Amino acid sequence: MGITNHLKFAVTAVALSLGSHSAQAADPEFTFKLHHFLPPPSMAHSQFLKPWAEKVMAESNDRIKIELYPAMQLGGKPPALFDQARKGIADITWTVGGYTPGRFPKATAFELPFMAIDAKPMSMALQEYAEQEMQEELKDVHLLAMHTHAPGSLHSRDKEIKVSTDLKGLKLRAPNKTMAKAFSAMGANPIFMPVPQMPSALSKGVIDVAVLPYEVVKPLKLHQLVKHHTEIKGQRGLYSQFFIFSMNKKSYNKLPADLQKVIDNNSGVELAGHIGELFDNYEKVGKEAAVKQGNSFYQLETATVDQWRNDLQFVTDEWVKDMTDEGYQAKALLELANSLISKHEKAAK
Repeated sequence: MGITNHLKFAVTAVALSLGSHSAQAADPEFTFKLHHFLPPPSMAHSQFLKPWAEKVMAESNDRIKIELYPAMQLGGKPPALFDQARKGIADITWTVGGYTPGRFPKATAFELPFMAIDAKPMSMALQEYAEQEMQEELKDVHLLAMHTHAPGSLHSRDKEIKVSTDLKGLKLRAPNKTMAKAFSAMGANPIFMPVPQMPSALSKGVIDVAVLPYEVVKPLKLHQLVKHHTEIKGQRGLYSQFFIFSMNKKSYNKLPADLQKVIDNNSGVELAGHIGELFDNYEKVGKEAAVKQGNSFYQLETATVDQWRNDLQFVTDEWVKDMTDEGYQAKALLELANSLISKHEKAAK
């Protein structure tokens, strides 16, 4: 066979191959938009949401396509994300429940001071709790998973925090309404803001202290904006924040049963635990970035942690009273939350 014939054969083979590939790679039957508030370098995007979408697409044999829109690329602000899933502006969203205070009252049991444990067992407990108790609060979406981050720490621009009086007068980013009440009692001036606003707020002195887990320190470069980190260790951490990963109901319901099963197989308690484990693991990455920056680290002494726990008991007591006044079985909800946390904590050991 001459060179010309070789070339013809090669061209024909390539054409046949491309034709065969095109026949196999049919257009997806369903295309969904997944919207969230963190940038692409964040752990949540790169290790959780993107791999989750890829797994769903692969298990659907590419009949489902999921387009990712990080950093609020579809518009709006982080507090709007749950409603974007509810209304179908986006098909799937991931957001912080505390960005809309009062919207998910039952879940706030997991935000109370000194409820938090590692994110994996805490997330599995929260998901199980949501499946049992939060049907009404979540009725307008199809819940994929609820989860938490690892217990949060204090990250200070200028002042090392060793005791509660060190917080007096400081402007502090409060992660949610519950912890705003707690830090107010310590003499701080809480300011509520979503995570993406913190780099600017720290650099401009709008806040003196960021309250959050190490997980978001590196992607937002907060380790370059603060000098001191205070950790609250013990059987239970200072606080945790809850997240909601949800899907528009119509988007889910229009799927045939076999594709709904693909979504279902990538939802629930197992997914919640997987997300929590990712958040636990990335704590080390965030802290390492702060170590390399040369920042200082301090762990509250056991006696101080005990004092903080006692001083903040009123937050839980007021939560029980307020929830009871609003018609909830608050004591039973708190007992359920604690029992599920203990259950999954024990299973994790």
